[in-house]
Amino acid sequence: MITLRPTPKLPLQGFNNLTKTLSFNSYDIGYTSTTEQQECYLRYLDETYNAARLTDILSQVAKIIGATILNVARQDYEPHGASVTLLLAEQSVASEDLSHSAAPGPLPDAVVCHLDKSHITVHTYPESHPDNGIHTFRADIDVSTCGRISPLKALNYLMQCFAADIVVLDYRVRGFARDETGKKHFIDHQINSIQDYLSRDIRERYQCIDVNVSQEHLFHTKLLLKDFDLNDYLFSMDRQNMSPHEQAEIERQVRREMAEIFYGENLPKGWPI
Repeated sequence: MITLRPTPKLPLQGFNNLTKTLSFNSYDIGYTSTTEQQECYLRYLDETYNAARLTDILSQVAKIIGATILNVARQDYEPHGASVTLLLAEQSVASEDLSHSAAPGPLPDAVVCHLDKSHITVHTYPESHPDNGIHTFRADIDVSTCGRISPLKALNYLMQCFAADIVVLDYRVRGFARDETGKKHFIDHQINSIQDYLSRDIRERYQCIDVNVSQEHLFHTKLLLKDFDLNDYLFSMDRQNMSPHEQAEIERQVRREMAEIFYGENLPKGWPI
């Protein structure tokens, strides 16, 4: 893991007005071929991605970044899916041990920070392929903070909460803060890649690529799961009860879906997966 020297703290004029936003887009793929399997899959969605569980996850994110929750709005949708929004308030700094170092996020009770006019949201998007049994469930989470801490500190926790086959991450710093001499600062921490904030075991499980525009303080990382157990994509059935040919065909369909989402394009028929 890359270790960066701590960035010297800026003597700012008033509040740190920089806004740091992390967009976390997670894709969870499944396969069904019968009505019974589809019903099992839908029960899985309702248990895993309901508004109550998503609220618990976002509340833990707020705790990790040291925020006070002012308001929670949540809604389950018919037939499936949910949305949750948390409004956050500034919390006083109880420790000066705040860091933007490229390292996995600390334990939830180890971080406090300044936050103001900030929010966390999640929206879910269930979708199914019309003819080949592939289902894709997308969860979009946005964590927007103002002040000294970065929402990247909650990244590893989010990775652990979702059964992600593909993750698309965007991190952007907006606005500026002035120091005591009046000079503008458009970013207050060093960052080379979002990958530097991921734990080693996560980076080893995924193929990762970056597309960064560092001079604009825009950072983009995509992750694709390298290896998987086919049983994790099946519902109300087991691969051991399937022929080798059937197993290979379903795995091919799953890998194709993953590759198309990861590369952002429809692959031609016969494309090697």
